[in-house]
Amino acid sequence: MSPIPVLAHTREELNALLDPARADGRRVGLVPTMGALHDGHASLMRVTRERVADGPVVVSIFVNPLQFGEGEDLDRYPRTLDEDLKLCEREGVDVVFAPSVDEVYPGGEPQVTVDPGPLATILEGRTRPGHFRGVLTVVAKLVGLVRPDVAVFGQKDYQQLVLIRRMALDLNLGCDVVGAETQREPDGLALSSRNRYLDAEERQQAVALSHVLVAAREAASHGVDVALDSARAELRQSLGVDLDYLEITDPWLEALPAVVPDGTEGRILIAARIGSTRLIDNMPITFGTPPEARPAEPIQGDT
Repeated sequence: MSPIPVLAHTREELNALLDPARADGRRVGLVPTMGALHDGHASLMRVTRERVADGPVVVSIFVNPLQFGEGEDLDRYPRTLDEDLKLCEREGVDVVFAPSVDEVYPGGEPQVTVDPGPLATILEGRTRPGHFRGVLTVVAKLVGLVRPDVAVFGQKDYQQLVLIRRMALDLNLGCDVVGAETQREPDGLALSSRNRYLDAEERQQAVALSHVLVAAREAASHGVDVALDSARAELRQSLGVDLDYLEITDPWLEALPAVVPDGTEGRILIAARIGSTRLIDNMPITFGTPPEARPAEPIQGDT
C-alpha cells in the first residue's frame, strides 16, 4: 500500500484497493469515525495496525445523519477532511474511505435498519431515542462495504461498543470488535471531537466528569452504593455541570446488586452538558477489597 493514505469515495474504489491484500491473505482493519480526528482516534489506528500487521488499515470518515436526532448537532458537527488526512498519514493509515450519504444510503433513508434492542433504551438511549438504531445501521453498512477482519472502537462511547459487540455476535458479522482504551488530556478530560465546542471556562468545568468517575473508583472497595455516593458528592462540588445520568452497571450494562463479591467488575458512566455541549465519559471499576490488600490464603496444614 502507499505510504500516503489513498482516498476512496465509492465501494468500487475501495474494493480495488483492498482486494489485492485479501488475495494475499492479509487481514483488513477498520476504524469507523465521523472525522474531526484527534489523538484518541490516532490511538485506535495504532491498535488496528497491531491487529492486522502488514494488512491495510482503513479509516472511514462519514458523518452519519441517521444517528442524529431532532435538535442535535448534525449541521454543527465539524468536517475537517484535510486535517483528518494529515493525521491518517502520520499514523500510517493505508486507505481513507469517505463516502457520500448517497453511497451509504442509496435511495435515501433506509427502509430496513438494525433494531438495537432493549439495551438502546437506557443511558444514552433515554435522551437520544433512535440514536443507536442509526449507529448500528451505519456500522453494519460500513462492515459490509469494507469487509474487515477487525474493527476497532473507543471505549469512551462504551454503550455503543457494547451494542456493536452484541450486533456482531447476533448477526454473525464475521469481524472481531475491539474496544480500545479511552485517551485523556493530562488533567483527565476524555478526548472528544466535541471538546472543541468548549470555551476556556467550560473546558475547566468539563474535567469534573473524570473527577466524578475517579471518586467512584477510589471508593469502590466499600461497595457499589458507597462508590456511587462518592461520585455524587464529587459532582455536588462541581460547577457548570448539568447532569444527564450517572450510573454504575456491570460490563454488559446490566444492573448490579448493592452487595457484590470481591473482584466484581463494573462500569461507571456519566453524561452531562457543559454549556451547550453534551459530553460523556466512563471508566472500568472493580468492587470489593483489592486483591493485593486481601489477607493471604492460609497454606493447607497451617495452624
